[in-house]
Amino acid sequence: MPTSDKLLADLKLLHPKLIDLSLGRVERLLAKLGDPHLALPPIVHIAGTNGKGSVTAYLKAILEASGHTVHVYTSPHLVRFHERIVIGRKGASAAPIGEAQLVDVLSRTQAINQGDDITQFEITTAAAFLAFAENPADILLLEVGLGGRLDATNVVPAPRLGVITPISLDHADKLGERLSLIAAEKAGILKRAMKSIVSQQDEEAMVVIAGAAERVGAELVVWGQDFDAYEQAGRLVVQRHDQLLDLPLPALIGPHQITNAGTAVVAALELDGFKIGEKAIERGLQTVRWPARMQRLTGGPLTDLLKPGSELWLDGGHNPAAGAALAQTMADLEERAPRPLHLIVGMLGLKDAEGFLRHFRGLARHVVAVPIPGAHEQPFTPEALAQAARNAGLSAEPAAHVEEALLRHDAQFPGPKRVLICGSLYLAGHVLALQ
Repeated sequence: MPTSDKLLADLKLLHPKLIDLSLGRVERLLAKLGDPHLALPPIVHIAGTNGKGSVTAYLKAILEASGHTVHVYTSPHLVRFHERIVIGRKGASAAPIGEAQLVDVLSRTQAINQGDDITQFEITTAAAFLAFAENPADILLLEVGLGGRLDATNVVPAPRLGVITPISLDHADKLGERLSLIAAEKAGILKRAMKSIVSQQDEEAMVVIAGAAERVGAELVVWGQDFDAYEQAGRLVVQRHDQLLDLPLPALIGPHQITNAGTAVVAALELDGFKIGEKAIERGLQTVRWPARMQRLTGGPLTDLLKPGSELWLDGGHNPAAGAALAQTMADLEERAPRPLHLIVGMLGLKDAEGFLRHFRGLARHVVAVPIPGAHEQPFTPEALAQAARNAGLSAEPAAHVEEALLRHDAQFPGPKRVLICGSLYLAGHVLALQ
């Protein structure tokens, strides 16, 4: 019996590119499989640049607190591929697909594909649809992989609800160099008569989304027009139509999580056919978990490398907008509990490293740049990334790995400190595997 690792390695060889946006190949394969994407539970289709994962996590927690069985599809994974395909369980929280079931759906999909040209993401998305179709659930939270219009998840014909989280410049080599072009790709998930929640957007992106909705006949529920969310007196206030909800702050920290949580709350309330009460929303906001999103690391080999009194944080943010949100979060932490901030950063080579790092100028004392073991595309070398940090106005140096970076921070800057590891979800996964 092959392992899932072996099958995934074989599937990667079916197409010369890791990413090649198209719907034709996956539609062809799904037809051979008997169209499992037409036998899925009601779908919430989630696109955007920043906050997709957090909104998905909030929705999962809120829906499960309401007693619903929830499937979830996300990417990329942090430590194991199984994390991408989360299977709902009646009366319990959903869990990553088991090895035996993953091997089964990958093997069947590989066999029926018969070696045809298809990307790994496309064929594994088809396998995920098989798993979701064959396991009963009340709802599927379906996160877009990249873009929206030509993403493999966009084969689903009629989602119950769409969500578009904040859009910013990222993956410009694949989606376009301007925000309007990227927004057009994300808005490709909009469909006739489908209601979609649109989170906080730059005006340039919102104009494109509104135009796309008008062309296809989609209904939009828009941040700042139809709903709003903000922090007030240590609470999360969500306002929609004639309803005002006074809720606990979400468990995920950072000012940007107010936007993400508010978007998820409104999405849950707008879900036709699902009765979501305020108590379930409160419970979901407080119990939500989403690794590598401002996650504090404690009690492991990496934290043991720091002097007592220090803090170690992890976040997978990797574009300029995420850098701004992270810097604001760290500034808020500094105001409440002052400690010198130090960064350990690894980034993929096509990312805007200077744009990400410039938000930490005047806030971070020092940056140590590291490689990303096992990255799916070429990362910055530590030397090149350290130079990008210096170009952004930061003190920086390279290191061979995360452990060395932690030791350098502690040796050069004795005393309690706050260390943030950031710049890539692939680096975050590597760190979690070490910790």
